[in-house]
Amino acid sequence: MSAPHLSVDRERCIGAGMCAMTAPEVFDQDPDEGLVLLLHTDPPAPHDTAARMAAGVCPAGAITVHDSRDDSL
Repeated sequence: MSAPHLSVDRERCIGAGMCAMTAPEVFDQDPDEGLVLLLHTDPPAPHDTAARMAAGVCPAGAITVHDSRDDSL
């Protein structure tokens, strides 16, 4: 499994906070709107599993995990 590259769509985010609870080293919520803040687009290896889990539990599907850093990004 390659290291993930992450992106977020703040317009899709509903502020549920599942990402920040699942992977607080990678995600946070902004204090004004409660929307996702991506702290690391390329999370360090110890946090990549949590980042993937956070993407999976996002109820709005606002987090995308890109497994390959290629021309399709």
